[in-house]
Amino acid sequence: MVLVQSLPLLALLALLGSGRAGPVPACLIALLLALPAVAVSLPPAVSLPEFLPAETLRGVWLALQPMAIVAGGLLFHAAAAPAAQAETREATPARVFAAAVPLGCFLESVTGFAIGAVFALGALRAMGIGGAVAVALSLQALILVPWGGLGPGTLLGATLLGLPPHEVARMAGFPTVLWLPLLAPMIWALQARAGLVVPPREKAMQALMLAVLGGLVLGLHWVLPFEVIGVVASGIVLLWALWRADPPRAAGPALRAAFPYLLLTTALLGARLWQDPPALRPFADLPGFAVTHVALVLWAVALGLLLARADGGARLRGALARAGRPMLVMLLYVLLGRWLAGGGVAAALAAALADSAGGAALPLMPPMGFLAGFVTGSNVGAQAALVAVQAALGQAFALPPLLAPGMHNFMGAAGAGMSIAVTAMLCALAADGTRPVQVWRLVWPSMALASALGLGLLWWGA
Repeated sequence: MVLVQSLPLLALLALLGSGRAGPVPACLIALLLALPAVAVSLPPAVSLPEFLPAETLRGVWLALQPMAIVAGGLLFHAAAAPAAQAETREATPARVFAAAVPLGCFLESVTGFAIGAVFALGALRAMGIGGAVAVALSLQALILVPWGGLGPGTLLGATLLGLPPHEVARMAGFPTVLWLPLLAPMIWALQARAGLVVPPREKAMQALMLAVLGGLVLGLHWVLPFEVIGVVASGIVLLWALWRADPPRAAGPALRAAFPYLLLTTALLGARLWQDPPALRPFADLPGFAVTHVALVLWAVALGLLLARADGGARLRGALARAGRPMLVMLLYVLLGRWLAGGGVAAALAAALADSAGGAALPLMPPMGFLAGFVTGSNVGAQAALVAVQAALGQAFALPPLLAPGMHNFMGAAGAGMSIAVTAMLCALAADGTRPVQVWRLVWPSMALASALGLGLLWWGA
């Protein structure tokens, strides 16, 4: 039974790793293999013909939101790009770092759904950086996923367990404050692969900015609500990084270049002030699509900016054409994640792993959290799939109540930031033949560091 349940994931990873199938056909094969896996995992009272139509509709509903955000993000990127977008901007270590980390983290904190990585990838390609290195660098925009999009995954996980979400977020901040500066050598190695020489002074500044970013993320929990911490922390470091990368010679041009981003941020944060807005909610237990949803705000701001441009129509058509394949990839992978989580496959595999390990299950908890995000493609999915299992394991090991959920929040978010779905979507957006396995070979130190820190958190708390 475990082999049947694990076969969809094993086949998906094997196909993506071998390069014999692209993200779309690989996921279609995994979806076919998921049918027997779900069939053997469902409760006796639920049949596969009953489960599939209902869960597929729920998966499509969940996928529509990130799909709309991806398309809106591409529209906004096209609207905000300068007229000379065709010209390649000179790449420097300071510019690459600013685009990949603080800019991407800031946009991800405001919007969520990996849109920060989409923007980072666009900025890197405008500097002439492409291939697996560009995708790997753009994934660094997702290192603050517990606070991304104002923290819906953190909120969901805490709500499912009846815990205060602010405290769960703060617990995830402890490994984050160490993880961020430890990523510096990998980020320098990626810049070197992009053909950039990072001098010692620049390395010191980038390491310092990562340390400050991590320190702000953890420290601000004592003075701010967790939902806005990612926005504030990354925004402070972003201003610092942009000033170093491109010191403005005059206030006017700098403000004009920043205007689209200031407008978007103001609109998004302003929309959050509307309490209980009207929302389309076909499923009572799933997130609704409110009139203030990130996707609708993105589309509204982007279309308004495009209308003000003489070439707005051409930019609109180009952005929509580029959005098709990433949106299809997102739809398929969300469906796969929903089938595996909703059908009980993910929880069954985790339980089987824990049962077979017995007393040695504690070191397996961080990898299980990472895989939950890696497979489902979002921290929301990671929390829904396995946070209850992790909390139960934490109780079995007599851990403090916040420890296992906080660790799972950190690890699930780390896995989501390097997930199959996100990496495949960015590879599809890059459209240069880059395969996810090429990217994972470059970011494996980040995966290893996150797992070590997650385990360290458990041992420290125990």
